[in-house]
Amino acid sequence: MEALDLTALTAAEIVARVHDGRVSAADVARAHLARIAEREPSVGAFQEHSPERVLAEAGAVDARPDRFALPLAGVPVAVKDNVDVAGYPTRHGSAATSREPARRDDELVKRLRGAGAVVIGKTRMPELAIWGFTQSALGVTHNPLDHTLDPGGSSGGSAAAVAAGMAVLGLGTDGGGSIRIPAAYCGLVGLKPGAGVIPLPGGADEHWFGLTATGTITRTAADGALMLGVLSGQKDTGGCDGDWPGHVALSLHNPSPLGRLHPDHRAAAVGAAARFRAGPNGAAVALSDPPYPRSLAVQWTRRWQAGVARELAELGWDVGGVERRTATVVRKGRRVTEPRPAAAAAWRDRFLAWLDAGGHDILLSPAVAGPPVRAGAMQGRRYLSTYLVSAARVPYTQAWNLAGLPAVVAPVMVRGRPVGVQLVGRPGDEQKLLAAAARLEGRAVPALASAGSSRNR
Repeated sequence: MEALDLTALTAAEIVARVHDGRVSAADVARAHLARIAEREPSVGAFQEHSPERVLAEAGAVDARPDRFALPLAGVPVAVKDNVDVAGYPTRHGSAATSREPARRDDELVKRLRGAGAVVIGKTRMPELAIWGFTQSALGVTHNPLDHTLDPGGSSGGSAAAVAAGMAVLGLGTDGGGSIRIPAAYCGLVGLKPGAGVIPLPGGADEHWFGLTATGTITRTAADGALMLGVLSGQKDTGGCDGDWPGHVALSLHNPSPLGRLHPDHRAAAVGAAARFRAGPNGAAVALSDPPYPRSLAVQWTRRWQAGVARELAELGWDVGGVERRTATVVRKGRRVTEPRPAAAAAWRDRFLAWLDAGGHDILLSPAVAGPPVRAGAMQGRRYLSTYLVSAARVPYTQAWNLAGLPAVVAPVMVRGRPVGVQLVGRPGDEQKLLAAAARLEGRAVPALASAGSSRNR
C-alpha cells in the first residue's frame, strides 16, 4: 500500500492505482472506513453504514477478473437514502419508514457496483427530500467545513460524506436544487443532468411531475464526468480538462421574490465570470438576465407540493406519521390540480430562445443567495417558517428543474472559503458544463464586501 492518504485522492486517481495494482479496493475501503470512524461522529452524514459489508464488497471487487478494466474500480460512493441498496433499509429521511432492508439494488446502484464502485453507506436527508437542509427526526447532519452549520439539502448527507473525505463520490437526487445546494455549501461540484439522462430511483418515468433528476456530487468536475458516464450508460463522456472557451451570460437577478443576494455570493459569480474571461482562450462574457416568468416560483411550488402528496400516496404512508411540516405540504399538494407540462415547456423554450438570440453558450449565476442555516436550527419548525427560511437561501436553482435543463454548481474561493456558482446549459450540455466547471476549480476571487451581513438566521 502506498504511503499516501487514499481519502484525498480523486476517483480517477484511485482507479489508476487499483488498475495497476499499487493499491487494492480493500486498501481504499479501509482508509475510508478509518476516516469515517474519525469524522462521522461529528458530521452525521450516514443513516446506515456497515464496515463489514464495505470490506466484503471491496474484497469482491479485488476478486473480479475484470477489475483492471472497471471505470470505478474500488471507488467509495455514498448513496442518498431514497435509493434502494440491498441489505440496507430505505428510510427517505423519515421515522415513518420501516427498518426492513431492501431486497435488491436499485438500477443506479447496480450500475455503480457493476463499474467497480463500493457502496460506503446510505446518507441522511430531510424527510422525503423536500427541504434545502439536512435535518429530520432521524438526525442532524453537520457541514464538514464548519460543524456549526448545516450542509444544505436535500442530498446533504452525500455531500457531507464527500466533503469530509468519507466517500469519493456521492449519489443524489435534485427536485429543486437538492444536489446543487449542498454542493454549493460544501465546496463541491454538483451536477443536475437534464431530464432523462440518468434513471430515476425505482425506474420511475418521472418524479414530482417532472421536477426531479438523479445526479452526482464530487470533489472535481472530472470525477463528475466519470460518474455521469457510468450512471447514464454512456461509454465515452468526453474530456473535462477545463479548457472550454465560449460565450457566457452572467446574471445576478433573483427569479424569486424571496431571498437577498449576499455579497460573497455576488463576488463568487462576478469572479467566476472574470476567470472565464481570462487567458488566451478566454470566453466572451455579457451581463444578461434570462426572461424568468413572474410565476416561476409559484409554478415550481405547486408541482413540488403536488408531487410530494402523490409520492406519499405511492409509498403508502399515513400522513399522520410524518413531520408536521411534511403533512402540511401533503395537504396543500392534495388541493393542487394536477400540474400540466405546458407551462414548464413554455419556460424551457423561452429560455433556449434567449440563449440563441444572445449567442450565449451557458448561463452563469449564483448557486445560492446566502449562507446555510445553523445545524439543527430547523428541527421541529412548522411549515411556513421552514418554507420561508429555506426558500430565501435557494432561489436560483428551481427554474432549471422546471425547465428540465442541465445545471452544474462549482466552487470558487472567496476570502478563503469555497462559494458555489451555477452554470446552466442546453439539453445534452452536461459535459460542456462540467468542462466549464473544471476551469473554475481552485480559483480564488476577490470579495466585494466584508462578511458583516453573513449572519445566519
